[in-house]
Amino acid sequence: MEQERIIELYQKTFGKTPLGVERLPGAGSNRIYYRIKEEGETSKIGVYGTSKEENQAFCSLAHLFAERHLPVPAVYAVSEDDMCYLQEDLGSTSLFDFIRRGRESGGNYDKMEQMMLRRVVSDLPRFQFEVASEDVYEHCYPLKYMDETSVMFDLNYFKYCYLKLTGVEFHEIHLENDFRRLCADLLAVKEVGFMYRDFQARNVMLKDGTPFYIDFQGGRRGPIYYDVASFLWQASAKYSDALRKSLIEEYMTSAQRYMDIDKEDFMQKLQLFVLFRTLQVLGAYGFRGLWERKKHFIDSIPQALKNLSQCLENGSCDSYPYLKETALRLIQNGAMPSREKNAASALIAADSSYCKKSDKPLVVTVYSFSYKKGIPEDESGNGGGYVFDCRSTHNPGRYEQYKQLTGLDQPVIQFLEEDGEILNFLESVYKLVDFHVQRFIDRGFTHLMLSFGCTGGQHRSVYSAQHVAEHLNRKFGIEVQVHHREQHIDTILKQTNHS
Repeated sequence: MEQERIIELYQKTFGKTPLGVERLPGAGSNRIYYRIKEEGETSKIGVYGTSKEENQAFCSLAHLFAERHLPVPAVYAVSEDDMCYLQEDLGSTSLFDFIRRGRESGGNYDKMEQMMLRRVVSDLPRFQFEVASEDVYEHCYPLKYMDETSVMFDLNYFKYCYLKLTGVEFHEIHLENDFRRLCADLLAVKEVGFMYRDFQARNVMLKDGTPFYIDFQGGRRGPIYYDVASFLWQASAKYSDALRKSLIEEYMTSAQRYMDIDKEDFMQKLQLFVLFRTLQVLGAYGFRGLWERKKHFIDSIPQALKNLSQCLENGSCDSYPYLKETALRLIQNGAMPSREKNAASALIAADSSYCKKSDKPLVVTVYSFSYKKGIPEDESGNGGGYVFDCRSTHNPGRYEQYKQLTGLDQPVIQFLEEDGEILNFLESVYKLVDFHVQRFIDRGFTHLMLSFGCTGGQHRSVYSAQHVAEHLNRKFGIEVQVHHREQHIDTILKQTNHS
């Protein structure tokens, strides 16, 4: 479905059919990328995004940045529903790929790699200052400004997704008090501009030796130090202290075109954001590694803890004594908690699916049902899954002409889709379920159950169950078993070759 939408938009925009369409490997987001091949070895990128608002933010910001002559991909066309768009093809080489040799040699970057890093760092102030205006912030999503809510969210991400999983004991109220002091200090910083938020090597593409910048849709107004910390203290980069110092100097030289810089004050504030960014990153590594059990993120924890140790050494934590005490215990505890201290770690060590996927493919079971007759039982023995309540949407069963029909019949389908409530409902369902199915495929799980209920199990639940089942079968190529329980209709959407 997504590929067909991309081809349709391309044909409508350029008046021709592409020579070919290739789906690109997935990244960290839920967006799906396609390379659209044209005559003369040219190509464009088609993007299908699951978040309409995120798509709108990217496309709007890309246009505004391009007007200011910043190196970002051109956006050629956007679909009427804002769910897919066409953009410039910047190739397949990211800065992260370009500096792989230096990264894998433990941070021994050669002159070419260092030159490119300096060039990218010197570009950062252009984004931070040249686009810092209200007309830009109006398009930021999900927030226009870095505020107390967003800061506390990131700090609690560290607490709940990393710290609690390590087994290190801490006093929650004392830590919360230090978090609030840290939050106040971060927000008191006056040097603000457009905060890219995800300024990292993977989001810089190199086209003909020129860096172009992507994934800025999460940007917002905020302190300039955040992006510097995000880029230079990336855990996997392993920059030496000397190289990092050189890159900071490069940044300050470039930023001085826009503001006066006191180097001592700059470094003091930068270290505060290094602390904040390090805590945030540990939260991400905890969730992706200790919780989702992804080895890459677990392997990155020691370097992130090394960054945290440097924060203790340079005094960044001195104003937050309980946070400092907790951080010290974390470092002493080590990167991976022991089997005795941490059940999550024990699961990682014991669960063979972490290292080896099951030989059996994932099968999803989808039910429609009536709440009057109870929620379907899970016969697989696995437990879990989702139950979605469709009763918030407009009910065709209220109208005489639909009472003898079901959600599989065209008049009911037309009623529901023209009304639109069911489409808004399913938009959120798709985001949640797509993410879950992909994770289960990645981790080698073999079963997932989804159930859709309404009053009679005849119209809304049947429509929803059928459409979600077809969507999953089409998108992931997996087998989906569909049971419209109250209608006594059972079908199997078979596994396809691309699974």
